[in-house]
Amino acid sequence: MIELQQLTKRYRDTVAIDRLSFTVRPGRVTGFLGPNGAGKSTTMRMMLGLDRPDKGHVRYDGKAYHELREPLRHVGALLEAKAVQSSRTAYHHLLWLAQTNRIGRARVREVLSMVGLESVSFRRAGGFSLGMGQRLGIAGALLGDPQVLLLDEPVNGLDPEGVRWVRTLLQGLAAEGRTVLVSSHLMSEMAITADHLVVIGLGQLLADTSMDDFIAANCRSQALVRTSEPGRLLGVLARAGLTAHQEERGAVVVDDAGTEKVGRIAAEAGLVLGELATRTASLEDAFLRLTSDAAQYRAGAFTGRGEHVR
Repeated sequence: MIELQQLTKRYRDTVAIDRLSFTVRPGRVTGFLGPNGAGKSTTMRMMLGLDRPDKGHVRYDGKAYHELREPLRHVGALLEAKAVQSSRTAYHHLLWLAQTNRIGRARVREVLSMVGLESVSFRRAGGFSLGMGQRLGIAGALLGDPQVLLLDEPVNGLDPEGVRWVRTLLQGLAAEGRTVLVSSHLMSEMAITADHLVVIGLGQLLADTSMDDFIAANCRSQALVRTSEPGRLLGVLARAGLTAHQEERGAVVVDDAGTEKVGRIAAEAGLVLGELATRTASLEDAFLRLTSDAAQYRAGAFTGRGEHVR
């Protein structure tokens, strides 16, 4: 289990992390989300003792990272896949890590096989593709067979097979009772990998909840309707006190209304519906809604004329 208590980090006049507290529990994959500039990388660096917090602390089953003897046996981490000496082979990179924590050569060969790099184990890491570098970084995180995994963008650069492999790996490790914290910008992948979410913005905690509860709390229910008379349907819905709009492809979207209510209103007006369904909210929808005020960087809308509208 990982416990963060009142973690605070300031860079001159900027508060990067502001009294951040949450707990990462074993037995589930916890997604660590936030817009660019939210403080995710700073938080993960402090969790590994690479940056010192101004206030607060991080504990692994009650111990600080620097108190762990042979830390690779307790906490495996991937923060930057390119943090490898390029002249070393994959095997010798992992062997060097292993020797710092009294891990045997057999485990080096084992993790190389686990991540699919056995056939290139004696190739220099400097010649690896981005995806191969990610696999090597994951091998390093797994080297000590740790109970805690901290992974930052682990599927970056991987092909679809590799993405699925990482997903299966993380879920399998969590099923074994390990503590898994993974940060990613790929909402579609996080939606099917994580069980629990911790979301931060501008260095503060925005959410600490299950995936289902997060989506439910941050997205309104919507009904999707198709009819040959969308204009008349919009008028009928407005008179019934419902908010609705028509999308580009002709479908009418009704906010905060169930399909039963919308269907009854349409039937009473004599409207024939071609489709009536509940629109399922996505993790991306919920994330954007929650973090809209906490995004440090926001792009303008492209007009198609070489201009941007803000």
